Amino acid sequence: MEKQWHYLGVDVGSVSTNLVIIDESDRVIEKLYLRTGGQPISAMREGLKMLSERVGSKVRIKGAGATGSGRQLAGVIIGADVVKNEITAHAVAAQKVVPGVKTILEIGGQDSKIIILRNGIVYDFAMNTVCAAGTGSFLDRQAARLNIPISEFGSYALKATSSVRIAGRCAVFAESDMIHKQQTGHSLEDIINGLCEALVRNYLNNLAKSKDIEEPIVFQGGVAANIGIAAAFERALGKKIIIPGYYDVMGAYGAALIAKEKMASSNSPSAFCGFQAIENEYRAKSIECHDCSNQCEVIEILSNGEPIARWGDRCGKWSELARNSEVG
Repeated sequence: MEKQWHYLGVDVGSVSTNLVIIDESDRVIEKLYLRTGGQPISAMREGLKMLSERVGSKVRIKGAGATGSGRQLAGVIIGADVVKNEITAHAVAAQKVVPGVKTILEIGGQDSKIIILRNGIVYDFAMNTVCAAGTGSFLDRQAARLNIPISEFGSYALKATSSVRIAGRCAVFAESDMIHKQQTGHSLEDIINGLCEALVRNYLNNLAKSKDIEEPIVFQGGVAANIGIAAAFERALGKKIIIPGYYDVMGAYGAALIAKEKMASSNSPSAFCGFQAIENEYRAKSIECHDCSNQCEVIEILSNGEPIARWGDRCGKWSELARNSEVG
């Protein structure tokens, strides 16, 4: 039997690196959610190795896409056919899972975003990359401080019996307020529920302010696993929240879908480097250009000692080697 074509999507963020393989029917056949750990190159190599061990020679990658804050780097390492921003990737994935979706709430490890769609097109969006309050890393830290597994954090909130108001506008103030509430004798369940409500309140007051949040509403990103946050969103909005099955890798799923669409209209072979790319040695270094007053910091990526990509320059002098240029 002839092997089917498949498509790879990679989403590299500051906290997690996610990889997805889909088939011609847009079904996810493999997915990985890995901690970036400050080493995106190592995380991608580990992810490619794991995927290679799982699928081996059973699949053929016809196209690859990259997204996330480290999308340029990911595009170079895997040989992406398309490199897209997170807004586009998440919107494409959400529309595939929930046709007609009008609002996307996305909270990841280090940032959060809201995407408003109308008639299948991104109408408006907002991102918060400044404050950690409400992000996955902040919730991880609070769970560790309270000695509660992060997987059980949300279930504590659902057991609350009274409302405790926590200051949620700032991560530092939120943590201080939680400690104060502990010292005054409030139960962990009530405090955690109060935190969930505070973080949702902060999200809606900042990112969603003046935005018309219409159903269907999809909640995705790693924090969507927290049932306490999801329940708090439903109470605050008075509307149903949909959590997709692949909520934690929706960015990578969207990148794979975009790669599939791109290759369907292309007569060129994929630029995908193959799973054997994990055997190469990759290194990043900075070059400060002094050829003009801009003094750009140029990022250079080397594979086995040879430069394969550069970016960061304003004039384009150094970035000729870049394999991917972002569209959209």
